Formats: sequence, structure tokens, C-alpha cells
Amino acid sequence: MGSKTPESGYHENHGGSSNSNESNSVGGEQRGSHTSRDGDGCLGDVGGGDDDESDGYGGEVGMAPLAASQSIDVLNTQKKRKKSKKKKKTKKKSTANLPAKQSSPPRVPLSDLFPSGDYPEGELQSYQPADQATARTTVTEVRYDDRRHWEDEVFLKNYRKAAEVHRQARHWVQETVKPGQTLQDIAVGIEDSVRALLDNAGLEPGESRKAGMGFPTGLCLNHEVAHYTPNPGQKEVVLRQQDVMTVDFGVHINGWIVDSAFTMAFDHTYDNLLAAVKDATNTGIKTAGVDVRISDVSAAIQEAMESYEVEIRGRTFPVKPVRNITAHNIKHYRIHGGKSIPSVKNSDQTKMEEGEVFAIETFGSTGRGYVHDDVSFSPRFKHDQSVLIAE
Repeated sequence: MGSKTPESGYHENHGGSSNSNESNSVGGEQRGSHTSRDGDGCLGDVGGGDDDESDGYGGEVGMAPLAASQSIDVLNTQKKRKKSKKKKKTKKKSTANLPAKQSSPPRVPLSDLFPSGDYPEGELQSYQPADQATARTTVTEVRYDDRRHWEDEVFLKNYRKAAEVHRQARHWVQETVKPGQTLQDIAVGIEDSVRALLDNAGLEPGESRKAGMGFPTGLCLNHEVAHYTPNPGQKEVVLRQQDVMTVDFGVHINGWIVDSAFTMAFDHTYDNLLAAVKDATNTGIKTAGVDVRISDVSAAIQEAMESYEVEIRGRTFPVKPVRNITAHNIKHYRIHGGKSIPSVKNSDQTKMEEGEVFAIETFGSTGRGYVHDDVSFSPRFKHDQSVLIAE
């Protein structure tokens, strides 16, 4: 028994003699139920209105609310299906953003596989223990690790502080020291200045190891080259107008020493000689660097030094570098670290290494350029500066 269209149902009711109750008993579909199937949910003009205004079809609309609820369920089911379809589409979009996999053979660029630029680490293997390792591990690499201190910002700050202390004390000496002063007074003034600038008198046990003088102040006159220090109880030595004085002192903080020296002359006769050693020192600093051979630094120093000459009392003297006093590297609490840089050409193929500290010292002379333990009357001059070797 199929459903009836609205037109056929309407004509049957008005053409037949049976009443509405009889039509219900016969069976079939309620009038107006087709509207519920169409999604309307109401009977329209048939059976509409209030109960009092019923046009005789009120008994035939008893099943209409059930049909309307069924249609609503159908609509809700259809909406759920639409929503589920949308969710599936969003999932497909999210999967499209996942990292691509490498093809075989590999043709996908790494920039597509790793868009963030973070690539996986490879396999890491530690070196063997020291007792089983090669000489490279126990000597070269261990030596390199010992010099990693220059990467420490505290280490660099302390070295710069020590250099500034030396600079201010040095400027004070150059501005105030005059002929007539004793070497004892000059040395005491330098060392008191260094301790005051460091704010550490070094009187308490262990305090001098934290900061203070790198080594005793050296004050050398004329033929003396280096390492002379005035001591209490000795005969007083007075600085004269014709004297040439080398001032050599160091400043340390936590065992790292700044070694720097300069020469003072009150007679302009020696100006060119002082310029020669200063130029040679600066040339050595410019030449020094990581993996630079010591022989190359020495050759550059000698070339700069010997390009000068000085006239003394009408005679012209070539400036010669002193051969048997050298520059040196500096280690922790050690002023001479073991490596030497002569001021003359040599065949030493030893290289400067990253993290090492060197005192580039140059010594110029108007004599033979060789130091003896006995007395020499040739004036010699020194100029040096501490240098940190780093890239």
C-alpha cells in the first residue's frame, strides 16, 4: 500500500459516503502525513488551527506529531553526517602538513624534510682513556684544553684590568720621574701605585697571590739591559740627566701576569734608538698569531730594528738587536713559560698556539748586540708588551 498524494486523498474524501472513522479503520496512511515526510512538520491547511475550529479532520491528525519528530530526527542525522564529513576533511589537511619522508632513491630536498633547519645529531664516540689513547690525545689535545682559559670572560676581564693598572702606573712614571730621584724611590712609587690601583696591599697571608706585582720592578741604567732591582741597604743610585733608564714591571691578577717595559731618556740624542725598539716591538706583535712560527716573528723584529741608526756625538751607529735575550711566553704564575722568541733570525719552527700569552720583548743596542756578565758601556734599550695569542 503506497502513500497517497495530497490530490488523490482530497478527492476520495469528498466523493465517498464513508466517514472519517471508517477511513481510519481501513488502514493506510494518515492524511497530511506526506507533509511530515517532506520536512514541513505540520499539516498546512488541513487540520490546522485550534481544536474548536476543527473542520472535521481533527480525528485524522492524531499521528502527525510522531511523524514530525521522525522528520526532525532525519534532519539531525543528516546534519551529523555533514559535520563528520567536515572533520574528515580537516584531518586530511593536517596530515598534509606532516614532514615528508625521504623517497627511494632519495630525491626530497633536506629543506623539505627539516624545514626548521634542526638536523639530527650523528653518532658520538668518546676518546679512549688516557692510558690507552694516542699521543695526540695526551699531549696536543690536553695542552689545548689547558689553554681554554682565554674563552672565559672572567679571565679576559682580569687581564684587561691588570693591563689598565699597568697603563696608569706607567703613565704616572713617564710624567713624574725626573733626574735627581733615586731608583729606590722610583721603584717604591711604582709598586705602591700598583697595589693601590688593585686595592690589595698584599699584607695578609695569601693576599699577594690574588693580585699584586708580577715580579720585582726592574730599573736598569745605560749599559744594564734587564733584571736589575734596587734593594734596601744598597748604595743609593741617583738618576742623572744623561742617563737612559729602562723600566720593567709586571702586574698580575689571579696568577696571570702582564709583562710590559719601556725606556726613558732625557737626552734627545737617543730618540731614534728608542723609536727603533718601539717599532720592532710593534712589528713583532703584528706578526704574532696562531700557528705563526717563532722564526718568522724573530725575522720581522730584526728587520724592523736594523732599519734604524742613531748619531751619538758625531758618530753614526746602526741599531742592532741583542741576540741572547729573548721574548717569552707566560703561563699561570710563571713569567717564563718555556718558549723563547729571539730578536734575530733563527731556524726555530716552533709555532705559537691559540690561547698562549707572550711578552714580545725587543732589545736594541749600539754595540755588538750581545750581553755579557761583565761591564759594558754600550747603551742598550728595551721595549716589550704582553700579547694574548687568539684568533
